[in-house]
Amino acid sequence: MYKRNAQGWLKHFDFMLWDVFVLQISFVLGYMIRHGWGQWPYEKAEYKSLAIILVVVDILVTVLFNTLHNVMKRGYLKEMIETIKHVVLVLLVMSLYLFSTQAGDAYSRITLYLTSGFHLILGYLIRILWKPLIRRINKNKTKGTMILVADENAVPRILEKASDLDGFEYAGIVLSNRDGSGEKINNIKVVSSIDNAADYICREWVDEVFVYPEHLSDLKTTSYEIIDDFIDDTYGTQKTEKQTEQSGVAKLIEQCREMAIPVHIRLPISSSGGKSFMEKIGGYNVLTMTTNYASPLQMIIKRLFDILGGLVGSIFALILIAIIGPKIKKESPGPILFKQIRIGQNGKRFQFYKIRSMYMDAEERKKELMAQNRIQNGMMFKMDFDPRIIGNKIVDGKQVTGIGEKIRSTSLDEFPQFFNVLKGDMSLVGTRPPTEDEWEKYKYHHRARLAIKPGLTGMWQVSGRSEITDFEEVVKLDTEYINNWSVGLDIRILWKTVGAVLKHKGAM
Repeated sequence: MYKRNAQGWLKHFDFMLWDVFVLQISFVLGYMIRHGWGQWPYEKAEYKSLAIILVVVDILVTVLFNTLHNVMKRGYLKEMIETIKHVVLVLLVMSLYLFSTQAGDAYSRITLYLTSGFHLILGYLIRILWKPLIRRINKNKTKGTMILVADENAVPRILEKASDLDGFEYAGIVLSNRDGSGEKINNIKVVSSIDNAADYICREWVDEVFVYPEHLSDLKTTSYEIIDDFIDDTYGTQKTEKQTEQSGVAKLIEQCREMAIPVHIRLPISSSGGKSFMEKIGGYNVLTMTTNYASPLQMIIKRLFDILGGLVGSIFALILIAIIGPKIKKESPGPILFKQIRIGQNGKRFQFYKIRSMYMDAEERKKELMAQNRIQNGMMFKMDFDPRIIGNKIVDGKQVTGIGEKIRSTSLDEFPQFFNVLKGDMSLVGTRPPTEDEWEKYKYHHRARLAIKPGLTGMWQVSGRSEITDFEEVVKLDTEYINNWSVGLDIRILWKTVGAVLKHKGAM
C-alpha cells in the first residue's frame, strides 16, 4: 500500500504542535510574571478560555496565512522574520477578537503582550533547534528505495535535485535510451536494461519507480484526460527509433502496475509555473494545471468577507447617494448612478455601478481625449485633469475642480460597487474590471487578470494606484496577486487600502 506524502500545511504538522506547545508555555510565563510566581492561569475560568482561544487563533493563522511555507528551507534571518510575522498576526487576531467581543477588560493586556514576547523568543528557538533534528532523523532512518528510469542525459540533473528530506533514495538507474547495465552515474549503479528492468524490480527490494520522460522536458504545457492516455500518447506508438524506445518504458510501467509497484511519471509542467493536481472531471481522472487555486474553505471565508463587507458598504453607499445625489443632479442633470458593462472573472460581463462623477457625454468625449491618456497603449484610461469630470473646467488659464473631483479623490464614487460585491459579481479584493473596449485589446498574458473575480481594490491600487502609468506593470502586480493569493494577503491589501484612502494617496 502506497503512503501518500502529506500535502499543504499538514506537511509541517509537527511544527504546528510545537508552536501550540510553546504558545501555552509563553502564556503561563506571561501570566505568572504579571500575577505572581506560582499562580496558574488554568485555575481561572476566563483565562482557561483564553488559553483555548489562543490555540485556535494560532492554528488558524498558520493555516490561513500559510506561515510554515518552506519552513525547512528558511535560514536564520528568514526564520526570524517569518516568526515575527506569525506572532504579530496572532496578537492582532487576538486583539480583534477581544475588541469584537468586548471582553478586553476581563484580561490583563500585560499578560497578552508578555505572552507574545515569549512566543516570539521560544517559537524562534524551537524552530531553529527542531529543523536540524528533523534532518538528522531523516538522514538516519531507513528510506524507501526508488528506481530511476530516464534518458542518460537527464540523470545527472535529476540526481542533483535529490534531498535528504525526500524520504527515499535512488537505489538504481535504468537508462531509457540504451543498455548501460553495470555502469555508474554519480555513484549510483545502472541496474538493468529497459527490457529486463521488470525482472530486476520483481526480484530486488524496490519500493517505487520514478519515470522521467526526457523527450517532454522542453514542453511548456500539456494536458491528458487520464494517465492511460498519457502513457499511450507518450510511449505507445512504434514508428521511429525514439518511439520504439519509448514503448519499452510503457511496457515497464504496465509491468510495475501488475506488480503493484507505485510508479511516478514526471509530467512536463515544471517550466510552466503555477500549480497542478489530479482530480475527477466528468467521470475522468484529469491533470489540472492552474496559476493558483483556493480550497473550498478558503473560498467560503473569502465569500463571507465579501458578504459582510458588501452589507456594510452598501449601507454607506445608500447614505452617500442620498447626500451627494442631489448635488450631482444639480450640476449635471441625469441619473445619480453610473452603470456600465464591465468584464469580470473569465470574461463574464456584468453591470458595474459607481456614483456618477462625470458628465453624461463622458463616454463619447473619451475618444477625443485618448491622446492625453497616461496609460500606455490605451489599455486603461487615466488623465491628470479630465474635463469630463463634473465641475472640472479651466478659468483664466487655471484648472478649477468641483464635486466630481472631490468624490473621486476621496473614492466616494466607488461605494456603489459594494452592490456588485453583495451580488457576487465582484469581491472586496481582486483585479480592476476592464471595459469592453479595453478588453478587446487584451493579449494572452493580459487575460491572466481575469482569472480571479474583480475587486474594489487590489495589489496595484495599494502599490501606487494613479502613479502607475504602465499597463504592463498593472498586469504584473495583478498576476503577482493571483499567484500568491491567500486570505491573509486579502486582509493586508484591505488594510493598506484603508490607509491609502484616508490619506488620499494616489486616489483618482
